Amino acid sequence: MNSLPSYSGARISGCWTLRSDGSGGGEGSLDRLLPVVTTGLSPRKRTTSQCKSEPPLLRTSKRTIYTAGRPPWYNEHGAQSKEAFVIGLCGGSASGKTTVARKIIEALDVPWVVLLSMDSFYKVLSPDQQTMAASNDYNFDHPDAFDFDLLSHTLRKLKQGKSVKIPVYDFTTHGRQKEWKTVYGASVIIFEGIMAFADKKLLQLLDMKIFVDTDSDIRLVRRLRRDITDRGRDIEGVIKQYNKFVKPAFEQYIEPTMRLADIVVPRGGGNMVAIDLIVQHVHSQLEERELSVRAALASAHQAQPLPQTLSVLDSTPQVKGMHTIIRNKETSRDEFIFYSKRLMRLLIERALSFLPSQVHLVQTPQGEDYEGRTFDGRRITGVSILRAGETMEPALRAVCKDVRIGKILIQTNQDTGEPELHYLRLPKEISEDHVILMDCTVSTGAAAMMAVRVLLDHDVQENKILLVSLLMAEMGVHSVAYAFPQVKIITTAVDKKVNDLFHIIPGIGNFGDRYFGTDAPPDWSDEDMDEPSY
Repeated sequence: MNSLPSYSGARISGCWTLRSDGSGGGEGSLDRLLPVVTTGLSPRKRTTSQCKSEPPLLRTSKRTIYTAGRPPWYNEHGAQSKEAFVIGLCGGSASGKTTVARKIIEALDVPWVVLLSMDSFYKVLSPDQQTMAASNDYNFDHPDAFDFDLLSHTLRKLKQGKSVKIPVYDFTTHGRQKEWKTVYGASVIIFEGIMAFADKKLLQLLDMKIFVDTDSDIRLVRRLRRDITDRGRDIEGVIKQYNKFVKPAFEQYIEPTMRLADIVVPRGGGNMVAIDLIVQHVHSQLEERELSVRAALASAHQAQPLPQTLSVLDSTPQVKGMHTIIRNKETSRDEFIFYSKRLMRLLIERALSFLPSQVHLVQTPQGEDYEGRTFDGRRITGVSILRAGETMEPALRAVCKDVRIGKILIQTNQDTGEPELHYLRLPKEISEDHVILMDCTVSTGAAAMMAVRVLLDHDVQENKILLVSLLMAEMGVHSVAYAFPQVKIITTAVDKKVNDLFHIIPGIGNFGDRYFGTDAPPDWSDEDMDEPSY
């Protein structure tokens, strides 16, 4: 598998944070791509947030998976119906913006929070500007120091639920690192920076504007401590920069924007009364945006004929015979695995026949020309919906040499009945690929819809997505096809009914449990995905 991006840096107590220091594990480490739990506070980095409360976790010897998933951010039509709630935090340098952000995150206690800092969006300096910065003669506290076009474009995409890439700024070299960080999946975005209110396009993206008002003497002491301790600068240089650039910029550009704020927080992170009021308002806004997708799917599009985008394997005696074996509750696990794999191979081969191809002329060993065909696309990528979809990966690898594989973990919230996104690991530069999305059973289509939505948010084209499943219910077929009419759906069989527990009828049972030899809970659903087995 090719190297994969680290999503959102680290997730701490249910919140995603973006690091500006480029830290991370080894390139091939799966743990690097999973949520990381920190055990203590590191020296302050301007864009790093820590949370103290313990999040709900599933732990194994090598992995940590969060059980606080992301609920649907789209409606039954597959379209995004709610944008992320964006909080803008403005204030002078070292005013305590990041501390206020951390306190808000802790008090919110909701998953999928992104902390985005303006510090990541300093412009790339020219060689002359680099020399000026090294001698503390470059003004980093002026609006011209920031790349507002990239910043507003990035924040707008993130607010719309899209995957974005964030530059990583190195304050030691005064330049951007080569590798950018990928951020995706925000329910709440906390955007902080000294010029957070200085651009009209940015102001239009903010749902709540907060100004952190801290005494100038306190800000100077904090800046001295940070720049000397964390950035290796001398005291004379820090004071020179403060008097020449920081203090005048605050008076000219930052302090006047206080009038734009919805809330002014005196004393920064120590003002818990103000923070509690902010959290109450955000909670009320999030409650208004809650969606119920699965219930809507259960009552929609069910009396219509099956869509033309559906392709079902011919029910030959071989296919019918394999279904007879794997549907039989008395079938042993060994036989269930063997015949499931046979069906998977046929299913993947059928899916590949829908990929675009072009005429390709070759010469045979006899010296004769042969007019054949070859794949007419950039690349094929497989994405499995854990855990059952993972069983289809060997079949794909067997017929697609060097295929890249991504993974998405979706689970049903037992309290709400809604699917929730817990984890994703997608190959880099997936947007131009043809993607084969794999899941073994699809009942209501809720999990499959979420997985398709994730791919679309990563700029994969809808007509380049092929959903393959061993068994689907008509409800699931209609749900996916109605929401995403350009997605090709390929399966070996379609059953007509789904019962009140979202089980496919007559169905196949819980595929993952039968395949992996685990026991299903009493209230299992055909679309439930447990912790993956590797």
